Amino acid sequence: MLSLGCRAALGYAGGMEFRSHMEMALEEARAAAARGEVPVGAVLVGPDGAVIAQAGNRTRELSDPTAHAEVLVLRAGCAAAGSERLPGCDLYVTLEPCAMCAAAISFARIRRLYYGASDPKSGGVAQGARVYAQPQCHHVPEVYDGIGAGGAEALLRDFFAGRR
Repeated sequence: MLSLGCRAALGYAGGMEFRSHMEMALEEARAAAARGEVPVGAVLVGPDGAVIAQAGNRTRELSDPTAHAEVLVLRAGCAAAGSERLPGCDLYVTLEPCAMCAAAISFARIRRLYYGASDPKSGGVAQGARVYAQPQCHHVPEVYDGIGAGGAEALLRDFFAGRR
């Protein structure tokens, strides 16, 4: 449980408790690894705290380079909302989103982005393109990194070690 100061910083005043959905995202990442996909998972949570969508990478399975976990949950969330925007929704991802996913998160107007492991090679938030720092970025979500980083890093490390 977060301290009162952390809850207030995250916008959870008035008795609402912060509940991380990173473990659910890690479950999706594990399922992706079992399918032979890069183990990344994502969970989209609505303003009321209910899970709207969850997915793991499916780029190989769907023969679709855009079928990243983040994009899949954004598509499902937008379909459920009947809108291309998801204001008030939060996104949990096991790995720092790439530039493509970071842009899609911005376009969807996600309120908060929580991610686990940093991605020095392909990240687009704190690494590489730094999409949210660009003047062309019209919406910047609140970003919280390192949530469940140890589990996400271990999953990725084990997956890629098994491929070498």
